[in-house]
Amino acid sequence: MTTQTAEQLLSKKCVPCEGGVPKLTPAEAGAQLESLRGWTMTHQGERIRKEWVVKNFLAGMKFFNGVAEVAEAEGHHPDLHLVGYRNVAIEIWTHAIGGLSENDFILAAKIDKLPIEVKVVAAK
Repeated sequence: MTTQTAEQLLSKKCVPCEGGVPKLTPAEAGAQLESLRGWTMTHQGERIRKEWVVKNFLAGMKFFNGVAEVAEAEGHHPDLHLVGYRNVAIEIWTHAIGGLSENDFILAAKIDKLPIEVKVVAAK
């Protein structure tokens, strides 16, 4: 896969994957990850993850509802985590291949465009 900018990823749509395509190598995934802000690789380079601390529980649920709409439109569904009522995390990978594909980065770029109410930390 050729490394793409976030804007290039945003212009694409996830392609259904039932397996049979090679997963990205950790090096390919790492290169692509550089175009997305705040996402990290996990599970030995087979997933990407991003975490936020949201303003409150309802802000997290509102964000997840937006993520659900994007995921459904793309036909590509991430794992959503809400812990401690305001700690939000998303993990993405292509389940059918047990690793990362272009679809994961397309979805991450689209998630990054969603509004999210993060907790504001007071200056000391």
